[in-house]
Amino acid sequence: MSDHPQEDVAAEPREDTVQFGFRRVAEHEKAPLVRAVFDSVAPRYDLMNDLMSLGVHRLWKAALLDWLAPGPAMRLLDVGGGTGDIARRFAERGGGEAVVCDINTEMAAAGRDRALDSGIIAGISWVCGDAEALPIADASVDAYTTGFCLRNVTHLERALGEARRVLRPGGRFLCLEFSHLTLGVLEPLYDAYSFRVLPALGEIVAGDREAYRYLAESIRRFPDQDAFAALVAEAGLAQVKYRNLSGGIAAIHSAWRI
Repeated sequence: MSDHPQEDVAAEPREDTVQFGFRRVAEHEKAPLVRAVFDSVAPRYDLMNDLMSLGVHRLWKAALLDWLAPGPAMRLLDVGGGTGDIARRFAERGGGEAVVCDINTEMAAAGRDRALDSGIIAGISWVCGDAEALPIADASVDAYTTGFCLRNVTHLERALGEARRVLRPGGRFLCLEFSHLTLGVLEPLYDAYSFRVLPALGEIVAGDREAYRYLAESIRRFPDQDAFAALVAEAGLAQVKYRNLSGGIAAIHSAWRI
């Protein structure tokens, strides 16, 4: 008989945990928590983007579309693009069919409303789906874009694998995401803005301080430019490159399905 009875009791299996901002949560809890964040801020999401970035996010998205160079034969999948910013710009630049996939029904509804308000009644379709298990056929799109989405997924490697799966050979992957500053001297100012100003702005404009605290934390937890480029390559995409925007506050990563 053991002198330590507790050692004879099999330890109960513990569920894996993942990052949700700066805290760890049970793996099954992250997706619902992320959905709750974006459902909460959906009505004011685009306005908050303008206020948070002083409108610069529009220039970042324009740079992504410049790099993509849309054409009428190009079929686009925009993942996590609920408000439709990228899809609308793609249509305005002469792109072909665009499919917006977002897991948040509130965000997708806001995006559809904005498209209609912009006079876009055809050419963009909306589907509800998870970036880690896209409801899209294999090798069916010419371009996969995503803006400010992938840092919120539970398993980044699965989302990148899905990007490769849905792209046709010769298809393009473009990810616009907040990244890491290239000038360390600016970090104290950037931290003060991220963790003091943004939550306060979120409370005033969107009525949700904690949502914007999470968004600031999720930016810090996302891999830096080189680390993310390595993950994109590990997913089987080729010719991986990136461009820093605004001193690394954001970056666009580009790759190809070959």
